[in-house]
Amino acid sequence: MTDDPSRRRILRNTGVLTGAALLSGIPGGPAGTAEAAPSAAGTPPVVELPAGRLRGSAEGGLAVFKGVPYAAPPVGALRWRPAQPHPGWQGTRDATAFGPSAPQLYREGGDAVLGTHGSPPFSEDCLTLNVWTPGADGARRPVMVWIHGGGFISGSGSLPNYSGETFARNGDLVVVTLNYRLGPLGYLYFGEDGADGNFWFTDQLAALRWVRDHIAAFGGDPDNVTLAGQSGGALSVAALAGARPAGRPLFRRAILQSPPLGLQIPGRAESLRRSATYLDILGVRNVAELRALPWQQLIAATIEMFRRTGQWGYWSTPFLPVLDEVTLTRSPADLLLSGPGADIDLLIGWTREEAAFAFALNEPYVAATREQVLARARDTFGAGAAEAYTAYEQARPGARPVDVLMDLIGDDLFRIPGLDLAEKRAARGRPVWAYQFDLPTPAHNGQLGAAHCLELPFVFNNFDKWSQAPFLAGLNPRIRDGLAGAVHASWISFIRNGDPNHGPMPNWARYERGSRTTMSLDAVTGSVDDLAGYWRRLHRPTAR
Repeated sequence: MTDDPSRRRILRNTGVLTGAALLSGIPGGPAGTAEAAPSAAGTPPVVELPAGRLRGSAEGGLAVFKGVPYAAPPVGALRWRPAQPHPGWQGTRDATAFGPSAPQLYREGGDAVLGTHGSPPFSEDCLTLNVWTPGADGARRPVMVWIHGGGFISGSGSLPNYSGETFARNGDLVVVTLNYRLGPLGYLYFGEDGADGNFWFTDQLAALRWVRDHIAAFGGDPDNVTLAGQSGGALSVAALAGARPAGRPLFRRAILQSPPLGLQIPGRAESLRRSATYLDILGVRNVAELRALPWQQLIAATIEMFRRTGQWGYWSTPFLPVLDEVTLTRSPADLLLSGPGADIDLLIGWTREEAAFAFALNEPYVAATREQVLARARDTFGAGAAEAYTAYEQARPGARPVDVLMDLIGDDLFRIPGLDLAEKRAARGRPVWAYQFDLPTPAHNGQLGAAHCLELPFVFNNFDKWSQAPFLAGLNPRIRDGLAGAVHASWISFIRNGDPNHGPMPNWARYERGSRTTMSLDAVTGSVDDLAGYWRRLHRPTAR
């Protein structure tokens, strides 16, 4: 675990935060807010939509609607086409079971860090969403829309991990999760003139329009939507900040958890080269021939795409968004600085050992040499690579080359560009709150530290839904549950009020250029001025 200079500090307003009492200061929390019954005596809830009637289920005092189509199935001629309106249905549609997840690579038993991140069944007919609400009524509750991550190739809004139950019940919120096209089906680019290139983006945009047009029927307020996501999902949130159909913003607040803003989003020419590589792998000449192949064959080719597009010392991303000049004209971070995204309330953060997720247990990287890591450091620091290597090495007693590499990658991809965004928004007087998740996991003998994704079960406060995740093994239940209560309550407060402060939580000030306040989420939680300042200045020598 990194012992950087910012670690040796005195926390302001600190205190061990515990349990459900943290929710008592939040409107809609346990203290005194009655739950709205979803239906009488457990009767399945029903809503009327323009597309047709939906019948959901009553689950633990909530009305839940699963597998609701928000766009036409992107199959046949609609494969690699922008999302199209759903034609609707006759009679009453059952909405008690999740829809299939987007096609993706799958390994029985999962991996040694997160376990599984997307489970069968898989189908190209995957454009569905799920809604949890305290009541399908006219209460106009704040809405949270969650976009899952997964490196653009995996994940599902139907996973138990991302159940909206805790947020809906504890915060009196309406929660929406969604599936969207992944991997080659969502991210290939074919360069057709004037055509959308980011099919994943058109899916998510269609889902947001569905929320705008229909969420009131589920007891939600379409004018009070918070869009939240993690990793690739957080990058999606930033990209969607520029969308303003008919001049009306689709959301007013954004939560970016570990957004990989350091990714270089390719332009059309580079994306066409990547697509050509993919076509070569499958031995086809064009998109018409690709449309004739089964999705299983398309997904299987992802393995070879990893091999052909990977670069030593970088987080592998075989499929990426594209600056297609139609759906995406600027980097996602820029969209939160000007235009429609400038006025959005923003909560942004990262984990302290982000890159341990992908590299700490990877044997070839564990065996990395100083010379290999120095060569990688030159990509970031140029002539200052040796000085930077020494700084990272000294921050970890007994650091191995792989430790230096992981900290460098984590800063390049997540922390430093996240800080840059906070700095620029603060300089323009735009609202932004920042956090760093610092609690390490003891799993795998502590090699993971506070790895990428580790904050997720704390945010959702639903550890019972994460039993398959190896990286949670060994956490002290008292510390775990106390921090989860604090984090979950802060997210609810931000969604409801645009401010993460609540009840006994230490004061969480906005990120301002004068103080650069960042909340350290740890066994003892507290706000710290310029928490990552040493590393910010190392990467940006002219920064003050």
